[in-house]
Amino acid sequence: MSTAQHKIGSGFGARSTADDVLSGIDLSGKLAIVTGGYSGLGLETTRALTKAGARVVVPARRPDTARDALQGLDGVEVDELDLGDLESVRGFAERFLASGRTVDFVIDNAGIMACPETRVGPGWEAQFATNHLGHFALVNRLWPAIEPGGARVVSVSSTGHHQSGMRWDDVHWRHGYDKWEAYGQAKTANVLFAVHLDKLAADRGVRAFALHPGGILTPLQRHLPKEEMVERGWIDEQGNLLHPEAFKTPEQGAATQVWAATSPQLAGMGGVYLEDCDIAEPAVEGGPRSGVKDWAVDPAQAARLWELSAELTGVDAFAG
Repeated sequence: MSTAQHKIGSGFGARSTADDVLSGIDLSGKLAIVTGGYSGLGLETTRALTKAGARVVVPARRPDTARDALQGLDGVEVDELDLGDLESVRGFAERFLASGRTVDFVIDNAGIMACPETRVGPGWEAQFATNHLGHFALVNRLWPAIEPGGARVVSVSSTGHHQSGMRWDDVHWRHGYDKWEAYGQAKTANVLFAVHLDKLAADRGVRAFALHPGGILTPLQRHLPKEEMVERGWIDEQGNLLHPEAFKTPEQGAATQVWAATSPQLAGMGGVYLEDCDIAEPAVEGGPRSGVKDWAVDPAQAARLWELSAELTGVDAFAG
């Protein structure tokens, strides 16, 4: 399969920060929606975007916690949203649409990782439901407000997608739940969503991207016991990073999603997976855990996932 997955030589890299990629970019008059934009990478994304002049709406499952975390940042507003609850998604989208505003950037940043087996909604596996289906429903419901001729939708995936492709015969892990493989499927879904959304939306001038932000220790790890992080060689028994050079800071981790949303270098492009502030190369079989797996950018699987997601959520802005 031919691919657009090749580096463009952006001039940025793994150690670039969100402020670096926004240098010289004025976002005055732009509006962004950043899910989970009050914690970890999301908080740093919100901070960088507002510093460049954008207004940022932060939908949050814990609005009071979000307001506390965002205190002191100008140009930010908080509303309630639980991605694992489709009625909550509907409520947030309806409130936003009623404001009559348009959106320039949607950054699907919120997520959960490697949680114990959890069911939400009609018995859906929580990682697939929250990381993918909730964002799928959100973007489709917000579609009337997404600005034609320049808006971007950014789906935050990870190298976790290397762990598993789509488990088509059991997407909700009703048999043999494995927290890491379930996370991998959800992250693959994040990429496939961007691939098909870009195909559907490009003729309106709306482009979609997916990305790996890099390895960063943030509240995303809240479901992992310390013993597991020690076993993986991330931290020592005292909780100190064993290999600091292998991890990014939150400022560096937020850079790729901010670059995806705003960079003029990506004009006319879309439907690709990014890492380290550039387009990623295809993953090498048996090679390092970098680049993008074929299964995550397969147009046929992307179309199949879109159809399944529309069926499950009852929402499809492009139907008919």
